Amino acid sequence: QVQLVESGGGLVQPGGSLRLTCAASGFDFYRYTMAWYRQAPGKERELVALITHTDDITHYGDSVKGRFTISRDNAKSTVYLQMNNLKPEDTALYFCNAVKLTVGQGTQVTVSS
Repeated sequence: QVQLVESGGGLVQPGGSLRLTCAASGFDFYRYTMAWYRQAPGKERELVALITHTDDITHYGDSVKGRFTISRDNAKSTVYLQMNNLKPEDTALYFCNAVKLTVGQGTQVTVSS
């Protein structure tokens, strides 16, 4: 069964950090570009970051450049999103995506004092 399970979300104060984890199963993880998206209430889904399956090339949305880092561990079939200097506007449901295959259920990130 193809599956993505996100974890690591929660409530954090502005300026804080979180690390999201996405555990993949049921498919050849190393063959897929992986991405993190987010969606806040009333807003469209937004690409946060992606990492290719070849050469680990990364791409970031403009709003998170310099603050977020995406990485992957093919041996563990896991992709990570390290989020630093979080802002209230980062509050959203964060989804893990195996591009052109499947998407996870999401993990909530709330940035508030």
